[in-house]
Amino acid sequence: MSSRPVKRKSRSVRAVEGGVVDPPTPVSRRRGTGFSFRYTYAEFSAVGSSAQFKAKRARYEDGRLTAESIEGELDPALHARLIDDVQRFFVDQTALYLRAFGSLLLPFNRGPD
Repeated sequence: MSSRPVKRKSRSVRAVEGGVVDPPTPVSRRRGTGFSFRYTYAEFSAVGSSAQFKAKRARYEDGRLTAESIEGELDPALHARLIDDVQRFFVDQTALYLRAFGSLLLPFNRGPD
């Protein structure tokens, strides 16, 4: 018994209309080298009864450098709320981490001696 039970008939090579088939072209091609850079900076400070903020953003994409900066003053109550929110977020993330991995950090119970 042969390893191939069905034999295929040989076919002739079919000619393609229009000569050689061109490979597909990419949909979008960037002009640049593909290098891009982004930088973001934000600072909040409370001095006395006023709260101030500064923010800067710079990016380099497609051979073009753009930069923005902004400065302003916040309501002290809003600044206090922002600080509370950040601290609450940090505490919640720490609690989540300790719930997930805390049992690995604590010594195991060996049972009664």
